[in-house]
Amino acid sequence: MTVLPLIFTSGLASGINAYAVVLLLGLLGRFAGAESVPHALERTDVLVAAAVLFLLEAVADKIPYVDTVWDAVHTVIRPIAGAVVGVLIASADPGSLSEVAAGAMGGTTALVTHLVKASLRMAVNTTPEPFSNIVVSLTEDLSVAGLVTLAIFHPWAAASISAVLLLAGLLLVWLAVSRIRAFRARRRERKAAKAASGAYAGRT
Repeated sequence: MTVLPLIFTSGLASGINAYAVVLLLGLLGRFAGAESVPHALERTDVLVAAAVLFLLEAVADKIPYVDTVWDAVHTVIRPIAGAVVGVLIASADPGSLSEVAAGAMGGTTALVTHLVKASLRMAVNTTPEPFSNIVVSLTEDLSVAGLVTLAIFHPWAAASISAVLLLAGLLLVWLAVSRIRAFRARRRERKAAKAASGAYAGRT
């Protein structure tokens, strides 16, 4: 089970920025001698493709509403990337974890994280200025870089931090949904009260 924390962390990071995960793992495996990185991710063509797609996401993810469209498109891509990376990590260390279980863990973690990210970014898009998108996007990129790097050298520490971040994200989404529902309920009450007072005034 030595690869389990790396699969979990890479899955979570893939839900935020799958291309950054592939690029960072490949670079760490190729130039830092990280033995836990699958050789498939170290290939030049994989690194070039991941770098180009990462640059595209780095731009799209910082533009309000464009990031929402980008997230919608990646609802399928990020979980698949998390699953594939999980399978590759497990296959590079035979006997540690079955490839099916690794793919399920990586894909599921990526999907949950992606839904949290997409929900929170939609909330950020309600602000009138664009700077919050840039700050949030940069924070996400730095978090992915830090978590993936830490996962290579201290996998259990990275997995623990990832779990805390995922729980915090789920809590923020729950709070945001609760506030939106409360706001809508208050708005319906105001409309009903205004309609009732208008009807009363009409009768008098």
